[in-house]
Amino acid sequence: MAKVESIGIKRVEALHYYVRDLERSRRFYTEKLDFQEIAASSPDLTAAAAQQSVVFQAGECVVVCSQPAGEGGRAWRYLRKHPDGVGTVIFEVEDVDRAFRLLDGRGGTPIDEVHRVTEAGGTFASFSITTPFGDTTFRFVERRGYPALFPGCVAYDAPRGGENRFGLTRFDHITSNFQTMAPALLWMEHVLGLEPFWQIAFHTNDVAKDTEHGSGLRSAVMWDPASGVKFANNEPYRPHFKSSQINVFNEEHRGDGVQHVALAVEDILAAVRAMRGRGVEFMPTPGAYYDMLPERLQRLGIGQIDEDVAALRELEVLVDGDGARSYLLQIFLKESSGTHRDPDAGPFFFELIQRKGDRGFGAGNFRALFESIERQQKAGHG
Repeated sequence: MAKVESIGIKRVEALHYYVRDLERSRRFYTEKLDFQEIAASSPDLTAAAAQQSVVFQAGECVVVCSQPAGEGGRAWRYLRKHPDGVGTVIFEVEDVDRAFRLLDGRGGTPIDEVHRVTEAGGTFASFSITTPFGDTTFRFVERRGYPALFPGCVAYDAPRGGENRFGLTRFDHITSNFQTMAPALLWMEHVLGLEPFWQIAFHTNDVAKDTEHGSGLRSAVMWDPASGVKFANNEPYRPHFKSSQINVFNEEHRGDGVQHVALAVEDILAAVRAMRGRGVEFMPTPGAYYDMLPERLQRLGIGQIDEDVAALRELEVLVDGDGARSYLLQIFLKESSGTHRDPDAGPFFFELIQRKGDRGFGAGNFRALFESIERQQKAGHG
C-alpha cells in the first residue's frame, strides 16, 4: 500500500478527562502526582459548555478535567454512559486546514467545521472527529501565537498545587482496549495515516495450561513516525475471552476506550519512592518476579542494569528490554476506581515509564508477571 500522507501531528497536546468529582481530581493531580494547576474555564465558557474545567500540567503532560455543570454538555453526555474517563485526545498539528482536508477525504468523520478564534494577537483553530475508540473523540488544534490552551481557558497568575518534583516529562503512549481491534487499526492506518510499530499476542495458557481460568490479549502499537506519537491497542484473546483483563475493562468502562496513559519520567525509582510517600497506590508485583529477574535479564541479553534489584523489589518496578543493554523500567498505578474506592471513578490508570534505550512496551512483563504469580501460588500451596 502507498504511504498515506501525514496529517502533520506535532504532539499529543492534552488529554480531556471527564469526571464526576472535580475536587477529587484536583487532590489527586496536585497532592498525589505533584501536577501544577495552571488554568480553569471562564464563567462564560462554563455556562456555555455546561461543564467546569480545570487544567493540570507536569512537564509537557497536560490533563484537562471537566465536571458537568447542569445537563446537556459533553462531559454530562459522556458520563451518562461511562464511568470517569478520557473523552477527548487533543493533538497539536502543523496546519489545521490540511489535517481537516486529509481526514475528511480519507473517511474521517468531522464533528464540526474548523473553528477559528483570534485574540491577544494570536489565532487558535480547531476541529474534532469521531473515532473507533468508543465515545472518545480526537481534537486537532493549530495555534499561532495564541497564549491560552483553548478559548475561554483562563490561566492563573501563578500555578497552584504541585511542582513536578517527580520529573514527569511527556506522554509516552496512549493504550486503548477494544472488543475487536482490527477496525481500529485499519482506521489508524488509512484515516489517521499511522504506521504499524510493534505487536504481540500473549495468553496465560502459553505458560500454564488451565482449562478453567486464564487471561489473554493481542496487542498492536501504531505510531506517527514524524512526531513519535504512539497508540498501543489491545483486544481480548481466547480462550477465556470473557475473563480477559481487556474484556473486563470493556465491561467496566461500558465500551471501548482509553485504558491507560504512560507518563515518561526521568528517574522512575526516585519518582515511585516519593509517590509512595504521598500515598500513591500501584498495582502490586509478586516477589517471585524479582527472584527470577537476574536470570531473565541474562536471557533477554540485557545483562547488567544500572539499578539495584533490591531497590526494584522494594518499589515493585518492572524491567523489560530486547538486549544490547537497552531496557525500560515501568510501573502501573492502581486503576482509578481502586484509588478512589469508587466504581464510578472507572478502570483508567496511569503508567510511569523510564526508557533506557528500549523502544518496546514491556512485552516480556506479561509473561514474567504471570510466571511469577504462578510460582508464588505454587509456593503457597507447598
